[in-house]
Amino acid sequence: MAAIDAQVAARLRAVPTNPRRIHLIGIGGTAMAALAGMLLEQGYQVSGSDAALYEPTRSLLARLGIPAHEGYAAQNLASAPDLVIVGNVVTRANPEAVALMQRGLPYLSMPEALWHFFLRHRRPLMVCGTHGKTTSTSMLAQVLIAAGRDPSVLIGGLSRNLGANYRLGQGPDFVIEGDEYDSAFFDKRPKFIHYRPAGAILTSLEFDHADIYRDLDHVKQAFAAMVAAQEPEAVLVVCADQPDALEVSEGSRARRISYGLRDGEYRAAEIVPGATATRFDVMREGHALARGLSVPAWGLMNVANALGVYALLDAIGLARDEIAAGLASFAGVVRRQEVVGEVDGITVVDDFAHHPSAIAATLVAVGARFAGRRILAAFEPRSNTSRRSVFQNQFAQAFDGAARVYLAPVYFKENDPIAPDQRLEIDRLARDISRRGLRALACASNDEVLARIEEDVRSGDVVLVMSNGPFGNLKERLLEHLRGRARQSAI
Repeated sequence: MAAIDAQVAARLRAVPTNPRRIHLIGIGGTAMAALAGMLLEQGYQVSGSDAALYEPTRSLLARLGIPAHEGYAAQNLASAPDLVIVGNVVTRANPEAVALMQRGLPYLSMPEALWHFFLRHRRPLMVCGTHGKTTSTSMLAQVLIAAGRDPSVLIGGLSRNLGANYRLGQGPDFVIEGDEYDSAFFDKRPKFIHYRPAGAILTSLEFDHADIYRDLDHVKQAFAAMVAAQEPEAVLVVCADQPDALEVSEGSRARRISYGLRDGEYRAAEIVPGATATRFDVMREGHALARGLSVPAWGLMNVANALGVYALLDAIGLARDEIAAGLASFAGVVRRQEVVGEVDGITVVDDFAHHPSAIAATLVAVGARFAGRRILAAFEPRSNTSRRSVFQNQFAQAFDGAARVYLAPVYFKENDPIAPDQRLEIDRLARDISRRGLRALACASNDEVLARIEEDVRSGDVVLVMSNGPFGNLKERLLEHLRGRARQSAI
């Protein structure tokens, strides 16, 4: 371990004090593209490369004028940038990674670069956990912006308030989403270890990222390391409804505050869902801190998200009326229960859900928001965990809130092939879901998913599209079909 620490220290010492030209390998990732934008705003010359560029990253980089090569090649480093930042999608065998090592260029991982260029000069406020990170981080950022605190922000999704997933402010705070995924091929520690938060929210803790974590205990070790790294003067806000989150936070040296819908110092009470927002009271140890707090979001998970944000900001001294006003102005996050269109009485909703717990919670929230309407749920097993059989049985119970379920094939990734005996079996999953009284179909392609929905959908239905990827543009294609069908009916 000492030898490894010495190697890391030597590598960090090699980082130039005032680099001028910075190249990002894997620039197409959400956080990497945001980092590229922030570096550009700071006056650095920025370039990058990725295997392929997809929306919205492609348009973002083009708008910023950042040159980005599609396809990795040693030639992309021929001009010898002053510093290279390596995304965690990059393997040791990547031709640019090989060239980087051979030429002895200075390099950092993405989280190291965030600390080096931005976080160490500000007060990091971080949200971490298996679920709710992106929404909670967006809420936290919006409250501080609305209160005039001008924070810097980096989020793992597109905030509707920002119209982006990052901003550079002049205020002292940097709001960041803390990811437990590994940092780089040369640093297998979780990204959030590098962020050293002065304030953190731990929303939840479940087994996920089965491609890098062995089991739940392995995940808990990562979060325990983050908790242990916080300084005594820091604040850790943890969801008391999550036993494993409470367990890993027990040894915290920071000031620990709990919140929850069932347990915790901060509690949500009198929860009332509405057509445009959810209202609830914030209680602390029996005393009301806020009555009728309004958040334009739906479902108990989002109530918990807002409550965690309230608890952290209350703990660091933001005025309670400012917290309430900021939460009321929250406009949501793209791909989180996002209504993307409505045609002929059919509503199409897009959501990022890909973990059994998130799917179940999303279906409950959508069911409450569109009460009395039939939900047709389409799911693509695309994440590195959902593609595996680890949640085979849990997925069978996750879709109970839907009337019909359409399962796409397991998404294939060249850089993460899965043996057949370890792969999620969608035929078996469809049978198991159907045994619970729903109609579930295992489809041979995304095209078949679309065709089946087109056959079944009728006015009044809600189509919920769930994937952590583009799902073959399913939602856009479905809306176009529905518009065409409506035009034909009008003739």
